[in-house]
Amino acid sequence: RGEALDNLFDAILSLKDREECYKFFDDIATMGEIQSLAQRLQVAKMLTEGYTYKTIEKETKASTATISRVRRCIDYGSDGYKLVLERTMEKE
Repeated sequence: RGEALDNLFDAILSLKDREECYKFFDDIATMGEIQSLAQRLQVAKMLTEGYTYKTIEKETKASTATISRVRRCIDYGSDGYKLVLERTMEKE
């Protein structure tokens, strides 16, 4: 936490739609960084849906270390994954 991180989050919150997100994230992060974040969210979704590590590893190409880290965040984290997954599932 701090001013720089607050500024980043405020910038993200100012984005109005998916196209603006693409533009901003294309400029602020590498494609690899963006794909890693997307992969973690996909892993979290699959974990909450009850998929096995083996299936998640095969479908997402995530390492077992990444899957385990996401699992720990789901179980012991700040409920960020839960919050986002619930909201995005409501839209579907």
